Amino acid sequence: MSELAAQIQKEAQNWLSPVFDESVRNEVAQLIENDPEDLKDRFYKSLEFGTGGMRGVMGVGTNRINKYTLGKNSQGLSNYLKRSYPETQLKVVIAYDCRHNSQSLAQTVAEVFSANDIQVYLFSELRTTPELSFAVRHLNCHVGIVLTASHNPPEYNGYKVYWTDGGQIVPPQDEEIITEINALNFEDVKFSTRPELIQKIDAEVDEAFISASVSNGDFNAPGKDDLHIVFTSLHGTSITAIPEVLKRAGYSKVTVIAEQAEPDGNFPTVKSPNPEEPEALEIAMKKAEELGADMVVGTDPDSDRLGIAVRNTEGELQLLNGNQTMILMTEYLLEKRRDKGFTGNEFIASTIVSTPMMRQLAATFGVEYKEALTGFKWIAKMIKDFPDSYFVGGGEESFGFMVGDFVRDKDAVTSTLLACEIAAEKKAAGSSFYQALLDAFVKYGCYQEKLVSLTKKGIQGAEEIRQMMIDFKENPLKSIDGSQVIKIDDYNAGTSTDPRTGASAQIDIPKSNVLIYTTEDGTRIAARPSGTEPKIKFYMSVNASLPAATDYKTVRASLENKLERITEELKLG
Repeated sequence: MSELAAQIQKEAQNWLSPVFDESVRNEVAQLIENDPEDLKDRFYKSLEFGTGGMRGVMGVGTNRINKYTLGKNSQGLSNYLKRSYPETQLKVVIAYDCRHNSQSLAQTVAEVFSANDIQVYLFSELRTTPELSFAVRHLNCHVGIVLTASHNPPEYNGYKVYWTDGGQIVPPQDEEIITEINALNFEDVKFSTRPELIQKIDAEVDEAFISASVSNGDFNAPGKDDLHIVFTSLHGTSITAIPEVLKRAGYSKVTVIAEQAEPDGNFPTVKSPNPEEPEALEIAMKKAEELGADMVVGTDPDSDRLGIAVRNTEGELQLLNGNQTMILMTEYLLEKRRDKGFTGNEFIASTIVSTPMMRQLAATFGVEYKEALTGFKWIAKMIKDFPDSYFVGGGEESFGFMVGDFVRDKDAVTSTLLACEIAAEKKAAGSSFYQALLDAFVKYGCYQEKLVSLTKKGIQGAEEIRQMMIDFKENPLKSIDGSQVIKIDDYNAGTSTDPRTGASAQIDIPKSNVLIYTTEDGTRIAARPSGTEPKIKFYMSVNASLPAATDYKTVRASLENKLERITEELKLG
């Protein structure tokens, strides 16, 4: 028996002890007896925190989301909080989304915290992730937890941890908490609840969050009565907030997709509840065509990402990507801030795999641009690290955006309102959201991006991803589509190197398993294993000048052809 096989058997045997419920023991016994391959996948490792917290398939085992793995997380976090805040009445707020078992898992997590003498505020029903982030500071809590797997398939769930500032945990807290968790055995978890320490919350926090969202996202745009919006929550949590936010901001022509408005962890009307996927918005797009609506907005299950479709110059509904909506939203916020008068301490932010166009935008407005690793926790950390700076807004290519700092994570609720403000104002001025995007391409350069995501499941898949990153690093590209590579950023090593001269500089950003190539013509290729899914992702960005908006079709076609050539050259097709 190999060392790994022996370890798997040992871990599985542990789950036959009386610490675990009888049904769990019976299931593990059946796996040991009848299904060694499934047993291996469930026990070959323990789930770990990635860029979006802990996320995985639900079921029994150390490599699954269940009562015990989440209980162990909560016990370790309780121990860490007690060490960090001695002699303090600790407080935690917990929210959950529409997924299977989210409510029961949230109750279990609440019980573990209460068993550790921690005051728990538990939302009485499903709520959005941005509201959870907001609630941490609103209720003066030490930590926040949301049970969600974002846009993953129905069999997934997850556990995201937020610190006192309302942002997700970052170093050194994350490593310290993980160390605390890993030092525990399952028998160390306290499941003996103290019900008197669990307080259900709803309307009061809802009102505060919705009011703050309107306050931050409403710019009194003209033409609100003339903008017809089709909205879908894709069976998720945003139905609890976005319709009310739009109503309070003055939007009366909002059509909600009824068949997707009911929260449902099966996500029955879509293959994937991910607004990054065009298919997810098909029903809303069809309804918008029937009604002649101006705009379609769809959000993922926990309402931190949004997808948008608007009318193009031919009057057809056009899906936009995360980079495009981020540019328009950031530009609009900068324009409004400039109208008030810049104070000189403003900054915008994005991530290392998002469009370089954000840097051009910042330079044009004369504000600072800060760049972070993938994951909104790093943008939230900037706000905490630079308290004398003013965060205008920022986003990432994966359809997330944050308006100001009242929420410290990507926020599809306020971002939806902001997008509607832009659309209403542009339409009232005889333009459109889409035309504004073309105008931005003329001003800042025309950028086109493409994401190639390769799924590699299980132990073998993890090894394939590891080897792909090694090959990409040890056999560096010399050119891409005929343009010479002039910079290689190795975020794992923390170095930025010019391969032509060998000159190297340190990257002042936390280390991460990301490699980025930049060429003479501004082409960028980034390779990065996902922190929450069994995938390796390749982010491509190309650009060209756009003399006039009327040239966009021709320039876009040229850039798309370039992206296809690069995909073939790197054998990613």
